[in-house]
Order: sequence, then C-alpha cells, then structure tokens
Amino acid sequence: MKTMKRWVLFAVVLLLSGLPGRAQTGWQPALPGWEYVFPRDHGIHPGFKTEWWYFTGNVATAEGRRFGYQLTFFRQGIRPPAERTGTTSRFVVDDLKFGHFALSDLSGGRFYKFQKMNRGAFGEAGFADGDRLAWLENWTLKTNPDGSWHVEAATEDARISFEVRATKPWAVHGERGISQKADGEGHASHYYSGTRLATKGALSITGRTYAVAGTSWFDHEWASNQLTPAQVGWNWFSLHFDDGTELMLYQMRQRDGGIDPNSSGTFVAADGSTQHLRRDDYQITPLAWWQSSETGGRYPVSWRIEIPSLKLRAELTTPLEKQEMVLSPVAYWEGAVDVGGERNGQKIKGQGYLEMTGYAGALVGLSQQP
Repeated sequence: MKTMKRWVLFAVVLLLSGLPGRAQTGWQPALPGWEYVFPRDHGIHPGFKTEWWYFTGNVATAEGRRFGYQLTFFRQGIRPPAERTGTTSRFVVDDLKFGHFALSDLSGGRFYKFQKMNRGAFGEAGFADGDRLAWLENWTLKTNPDGSWHVEAATEDARISFEVRATKPWAVHGERGISQKADGEGHASHYYSGTRLATKGALSITGRTYAVAGTSWFDHEWASNQLTPAQVGWNWFSLHFDDGTELMLYQMRQRDGGIDPNSSGTFVAADGSTQHLRRDDYQITPLAWWQSSETGGRYPVSWRIEIPSLKLRAELTTPLEKQEMVLSPVAYWEGAVDVGGERNGQKIKGQGYLEMTGYAGALVGLSQQP
C-alpha cells in the first residue's frame, strides 16, 4: 500500500506539472545563445523545469561476460524559483527527485530494472552539494578530486560502483546552444554529452560480483517545454565505434506516424570535433520488432542507419530484446545494442544504447495532451 501511494503521488505530480498552460509559467525556456561552461554546467539548473543526468554503458569482465547498464537521476520542477520564497517547511516540494537504474546481463539473458523517488526533505536526495552532483538515497553521482566521476547504485538484487573518466571534450548538441525538438521558441533543450567515458569498477547481480571495464556515455539535458501535443515520443541512439568515433541521433515521433523535421544528431570525430546532423542528413530504417508481453508495446529493435555525407552505413541489433523499463506510470525500451557496417569504405563495428519512448503509453509529465 505504501508503494502504491508513492506512485499515485508521483503520477499526480507529473500529470499536474505537465498540464497545458503550466509548462512554462515561471520557468526559463531553452533559448539560443546559451554559453556552456564546465564544470559549472555539470550541476543543477533550477530555473528550468526538467533536468536529467543520464548514464548508459557497455562493460565486460576480463573473460568476456557482457553487461549493459543505465543509471539516471531526474529532476522535475514543481515550484518555479519565484514561488520558493517565504516557505521554511521541509515538506514543501520544489523538485521531484527520482531515478531509474537497470542492468542487462547480456551473456546471461537477464534484465533487471529499478526505480526510486524521494522528496529529499531531510537531505536523502538532492543535487549539487559539494562533490555530489546528484544523489537519491544510495544512488550517487559525485566528482573525484582528479576530475573523474564516481557512479554508484545499489538495490537488493543489483549494484554498480564505477569510476568513469571523460576521454574527449564534452560534446554540445544542436545549434546556437540549443537542441531543437519541435517548431516554436522554447521547444528545445540545452544538451551536451560525455560521448566516451572510460569505465571500470564492479557490479553485482543476485549476490555475485564481477570486476568489469568498458565504455559509458553521459547525457545532461535541461529544458522547460520540449515537446508539443503533436509528438508522442522519440527514438534515441548513442553509439561508440571502434575507430574512436561516436554518433548520437534522435527522431522525434509524431502522432500522425511521421518524424518531426527538428530531429537531429551529432557525429563526434576521433579528435573530439563535432558535426551537427540535420534531419535530412541521415536515414534510420527499422528492420525488426519485438513485442512486450507486459505492456503490449511493439518496439523496433533492429535498425539500418545511413549518413551519406559521412559515407556511413550500419546496421544495429540488440543481444537482448527484453530490455523494457516497465516502471509505472511510464514504460519505455532502453537497452544495449551492437552495431556494424562501413564508413569511408572501411569496416567498423561498435556498441551503444538505444532508447524508444511512447510505444507503450504516454510520456507522463513530458508530453502535453491535445
């Protein structure tokens, strides 16, 4: 009953915060001209309604046992900064703090998913406190003295404890300081990534611990009103290639079945330089689908990617189809993928992550209903 009450509260808060007419009241829109400054922008941006710190990665043991992981800290603003004066009660909610954590045992064919939510009234959850960028009880993202980060999450069944270090400059997505998601002022986000993070540490599943190493991807994004009533979700790809390059692409999916022309991406060269990709610069074609027995959602889990200007053609598959995050009141597919193909006439291969939303219900709190 306690868990049910918590998630009823969660759903109500998100639904209220996503109602038309409330999305931008008192909140700062993402507009052109933002100047990214690091490490400042690793921290919280309280003037914006929605923000997340998002890790995905592929790691393996020395013997080759493969795992994927996702750890995300979400902040959903409830009271705009201008409304936060004159209140001293710990129980008045300014921001909803919640997180998602998943482990994919790719070699063992098992998927584990978890979620947490906390008001942080007594400091058990929050953002930007000394070396801690975000924390949610025993889920933590913090900076180390040498500039690397410590990422940790623990549940009864699973645990990760990783040190991650950026091996390239931070990659800013979009143009003029914003990543546009739809037509109109403010339908955008400020968005950057650590596209190649050297990762090492330990993970545990059902009591067994593994020493692992691999590569992670970090996304930090903040906005106040990204989506429109015409949009139902997105397909998002983050890929590491073995030639030292990376690729991020997203498609904003519309209710009429089309792809929003504001969809875009970023190619990151081996030297860290970036190339913005507009919607017409690439083609993404679904090749195979998996249907969830839990939600009925039908997800395209294999894709062909073509980018003529980069002379890149690749196909993406997943080693584990069942990587659906069924976390009431939301459900989406987020999982590890393999990719192989050609660029400039040379064979390439790699790994990455694929996220697909809106296939098994509405994006509560992010999409406005018509």
